[in-house]
Amino acid sequence: MSLVLISAGDASGDLHAAAFVEALRRRRPGTTFAGLGGDALARAGVELLVHQREIAIGGLVEVLSSVRRVLSAWAILGRALTRRRPGLVVLVDSPDFNLPLAKRARRAGVPVLYYVSPQVWAWRRRRIRMLARRADRLAAIFPFEPALYAGSGLRVDFVGHPLVDTLGDLSRRLDAKTAREELGLPRDAPLVLLMPGSRRNELAHHLAPMLESARLLARRRPDVRFALAVAPSLARDEVAARVGAAALPPGLAPSLVSGHAHEAILASDVVLAKPGTTTVEVALLGRPLVVLGKANALTAALARRLVDLPSLVMPNLIAGAPVVPEFLQEDARPERIALALEALLDGPARALALERLAVVRARLGGGGAAERTAAIAEEMLA
Repeated sequence: MSLVLISAGDASGDLHAAAFVEALRRRRPGTTFAGLGGDALARAGVELLVHQREIAIGGLVEVLSSVRRVLSAWAILGRALTRRRPGLVVLVDSPDFNLPLAKRARRAGVPVLYYVSPQVWAWRRRRIRMLARRADRLAAIFPFEPALYAGSGLRVDFVGHPLVDTLGDLSRRLDAKTAREELGLPRDAPLVLLMPGSRRNELAHHLAPMLESARLLARRRPDVRFALAVAPSLARDEVAARVGAAALPPGLAPSLVSGHAHEAILASDVVLAKPGTTTVEVALLGRPLVVLGKANALTAALARRLVDLPSLVMPNLIAGAPVVPEFLQEDARPERIALALEALLDGPARALALERLAVVRARLGGGGAAERTAAIAEEMLA
């Protein structure tokens, strides 16, 4: 019986990892799994040595306040490497946490499969050489990524985007009306979904301007209602307390949806989201969106010096055009965001946005990412 040690440090990685676990278990029924992850991995039967909420933090500066929790998680997984001797380590995204773990796995003589490449195409290209030294295989989810590693010595396979399967299945069996009924959301009113993020610092930076944007939109469109997706890595009570502290007018407070973010996207008419994987999820589910991005001022200043991209929104990068409005840092003004949301509720702007998002979905290709990654893992275990 083989043990696979898995590490998925954020909510999207947790979902990708869970689909991979299920695919590998179909290929190798006797395989066991343990490691770092969230509720999706737990449901997939993985023994959680560390829950990802313990390290649910991001940013260049913000992570400093969580050093103790991060070190504790590294120590727990490090002990698992040496004491339980897994046959394979699978690291899913979260490079700031997983690359040091890859180094430790290499020292322990355990092969490493890295699933979901760090964004070396955006910044910190030195990670290409680092990954080549520390990982044995890389499963990439964007078709342009293998070329970036050419000449590094690291074997890179394009496996497709894992969300294509997951969200394609969901959108085929669930429509907006049914999703609203299942989630207890307003049936007939236009619905805007707020998605502030899955980390504590993202919640701190994004929730207040999102709620203010909602307040301003409601003044222009009193018929609009709001929902808020609470990531599994965050405590619902903490989110509810922050919403309550905003002292919103009666009837304006968003309905909190926990653990069903994809269903909430399908239930919505428009989404207001932070940058990241969420934007790909919304695009694949065919909903217009606006992106609001804020971070610690020092983090933002450093990112501007390090990141050389025309956009921080993945659908815009995939399309090669500004198909999604984005408002970052000082440009993230609620009055502008409210107007952008209003434009996408109906009319020609909405129709154009849906047309452009269809192009994004086409470029992400077919499904099968979890199965292809599981086949790589099976080969490495053999």
